[in-house]
Amino acid sequence: MTNGFGVEGVTIGFIGLGVMGKPMARNLLEAGYSLVLHNRSREPVQELAQEGAVAAHSPTAVARASDVIITCLPDSPDVELVALGEDGLIEGVTEGDIYVDMSTIAPTVAVEVAETMGRKGVECLDAPISGGDVGAQEGTLSIMVGGDEDIFASVKPILEVLGETVVLCGPNGAGQTVKACNQVQVALNLIGMAEALVLGEKAGVDPAVVVEVLSGGFAQSRVMDVRGPRVIKGIFEPGFRSELHYKDLNIVRETARDYELSLPAAALAHELFGAMQAQGWGDLDHSAVIRVVELLSGVEARTAEA
Repeated sequence: MTNGFGVEGVTIGFIGLGVMGKPMARNLLEAGYSLVLHNRSREPVQELAQEGAVAAHSPTAVARASDVIITCLPDSPDVELVALGEDGLIEGVTEGDIYVDMSTIAPTVAVEVAETMGRKGVECLDAPISGGDVGAQEGTLSIMVGGDEDIFASVKPILEVLGETVVLCGPNGAGQTVKACNQVQVALNLIGMAEALVLGEKAGVDPAVVVEVLSGGFAQSRVMDVRGPRVIKGIFEPGFRSELHYKDLNIVRETARDYELSLPAAALAHELFGAMQAQGWGDLDHSAVIRVVELLSGVEARTAEA
């Protein structure tokens, strides 16, 4: 199975039409793929159905109608329920189907799902994503894949509709491991940017100047390029909710514990993101971690201009 799935003759099932999933599904639809959709809330399903997708009312129904199934869900229990639970994918898949989970979940769960699906002749890839809502909309996501090389090659044309960087990281579970690494780096970049902006502001420097200067030097990062201009304006509408990044940092902690690792900076990030949840800021973008730094520093929290 190395020639890859072209647009003709393949139906993709897509489950999970949230901030990331809906634009991803739309990109596949606009690329010409036939799509069968399911989501817990029906509004995004109805919206995309008006654009040419087919609505389904359960994961089982999606599986029965699809050759390749993609899920983009919040957490490990959601994937276990949709993939292996009652009315789940497992009840509708047939031998030869391919299941690609683009959620961010624990590597051990990715392996468990792959093994269970494998007993029904279904090939699985874990393919978590990075790039936020902008990357999902523009089809420029980074996609970290774990699974069989031939299966990866067969679905790569589909994944390349969704992302610019599509890399096979190793066997099942490896994609989720690399995503955990990614979430450590992103969290620390967000915290570094937050501390730099608070330091500059406390000393009387315009935050916009801090972003401009740092973006042109060794401190430049994708985080600053994408989130910096919004942070200095106090705009924290979620591209990626802080509660989800906190969940990912819990996965990092569990994985570090499994491998008996010491990750002190990741532990600090976990505590700062935990403080966001305690403040009721879980629905804000993860860049709102700056509010925790502001709170600790006695700096007035920035808010968006009316």
